[in-house]
Amino acid sequence: MTQQQPKCPSRSTTEVRNISTNSLHGPALPDDTTVHLVLDLALKIGEVQMASGAGAADVTATILSVTESYGLPHTEVDVIYTSISVSCHRGTEALPITSIRVVRQRGLDYTRLADVEQLVRNPGPIEEAHARLEDIVNAKHPYPRWVATAAWGGMAASVAFLVGGGLVLALTAAAITAVVDRVGRLLNRRALPFFFQQLVGGALGTGAALAVYATGLLPVRPSLLVAVGIVVLLSGLALVSTVQDAISGYNVTAAGRTVETVLLSAGLIAGVALAIRAAVQFGLDIKLSDPLPALISAVPMQFAAGAATSAFFALASYARPRALVAAALSGGIGTAAYGLVTSAGLDALLASAVAAAITGFGGATLTRRLRIPTLVVVQAGVVPLLPGWTTYRGLFQLTAEGDPAGLSTLVFASGIALALAGGVVFGEYLAQPVRTGLGRLERKFAGPRLSGPLKPTKRRLE
Repeated sequence: MTQQQPKCPSRSTTEVRNISTNSLHGPALPDDTTVHLVLDLALKIGEVQMASGAGAADVTATILSVTESYGLPHTEVDVIYTSISVSCHRGTEALPITSIRVVRQRGLDYTRLADVEQLVRNPGPIEEAHARLEDIVNAKHPYPRWVATAAWGGMAASVAFLVGGGLVLALTAAAITAVVDRVGRLLNRRALPFFFQQLVGGALGTGAALAVYATGLLPVRPSLLVAVGIVVLLSGLALVSTVQDAISGYNVTAAGRTVETVLLSAGLIAGVALAIRAAVQFGLDIKLSDPLPALISAVPMQFAAGAATSAFFALASYARPRALVAAALSGGIGTAAYGLVTSAGLDALLASAVAAAITGFGGATLTRRLRIPTLVVVQAGVVPLLPGWTTYRGLFQLTAEGDPAGLSTLVFASGIALALAGGVVFGEYLAQPVRTGLGRLERKFAGPRLSGPLKPTKRRLE
C-alpha cells in the first residue's frame, strides 16, 4: 500500500509556503512601511475612541476591523486603560511589528467619535485614510464653546424642572451651572488635575446655591439647587463604559476606570461637603427637606424634561443634530419609563435598572440604523436619572447633621449609578439579536458593543 502524500496548502493571503525548502514563512503581508502605516492608522482611531469614552471591547474590535480591512489578518490588540498595543504577526521567519500608543488627553466630542466611525466604515486608500483622520483630529469643535456652556445651563434647568422646581429655580440653576462650567474651563487650561476640578465645581456650585438661599431674594430650595449641580457634575463620568469593560472581560481597564470614577466622585463629594460645612459654621440655617418624589408626577412632563436634559447633554458634548434628536428620544423614553415603573411600586434601584435597560435597548436598535454611535445616545439617555438628590441627602446627613446613616444613603446612591450603567449595557445586549447585519466580528467578542463597526469592512490594500 502506497502512503498518501499530504496536500500542500494553496497560496493565499493568509500564508505562503516555499516549495523548495517546505518552510513556512507566515502570512503574505505588505511591505514594512505599509504595515507601519496601517498600525499607526488603527492606533490613532483607537485613541480617538478611548478619548471619547468608548469601552475597551469597542476599541479592540474597531482596530481589528481596520487592520483586517487593509490586509493584516494576524493582528493582536491589547487595551489596558489608557494604553493601546497592536502587534502584527508575520510568521516564523520574520519578527512581529508592534506599536504602542498612550491616550493622554480625554474629552467629550461626540462629533469626532461619529466621524471616526464613518471613516472606519469607508476607509479608502491608506494615505487618504490618514489624511482624513488628521482632519478629524485637528478639526475644531462643531459649536463655539459658549454654546456648550449654554447647553450645560439648559441641562441644569431641565433637571430642575424634572425634580419639581419652577421657573425661578431653573433659571438660577442654569446661571450657577454656566459659571461653574466657565471656571472649570479656566482651571482645565491651567492643567489642574480633574480631582481638584471636581472639588472646585462641587464647592462652587453648592456655595452659590447656599448663598442665593441666604440672601432670601429668590424663593428657591437650596437642596434642589445642590442636587441639580451634582447631576451635572456626575454626568461627565464614564459609568457606562466602566461597567461595559467589566462585563466584557476587560477587568484591568474596568478597574482603572473604576478608580478614576471613584476618585472624581470623591472630589465632587468633598467639594459639596466642604461648602455645606462652611455654611453651617457661618450660622446659615439649612434644613433638609422631606424626601422628594423621584420625578414630577405627570408622565408627559417627565418625557419632556427628560428629553430636554439628554438633548442638552448631547449638545454640550458636541453631538450633531441627528444625534441630538436620538438622545432626546432616549432620555424622554427612559425618564417616562422610570416614572411608570416607580408608580407601579418598584423602588428606585430596580426602577433605575429597568429604565436604563429600556434606554440601552432602544438606543442600540435606533443608532445602528441611523449610523450614530450608540454610546452618545445611551450616555445621554441615563443622565436625567443620575442620583443627585440621593447624593445630596447623604452628604447633608454626614456633614450638617452628623448622622452615620448618610453613609448608607451614599452607598444607595452608588447602587443607583451602577444600576443605571448595568441596565444600559444589558439593554444593548438584548438588542443584539434584533439588529440586522451582525457580522462575525460582532460575534467574536463577548459582551455588548457601544461604538465601532459591527462587521469588518471589505476593503483591502490596493
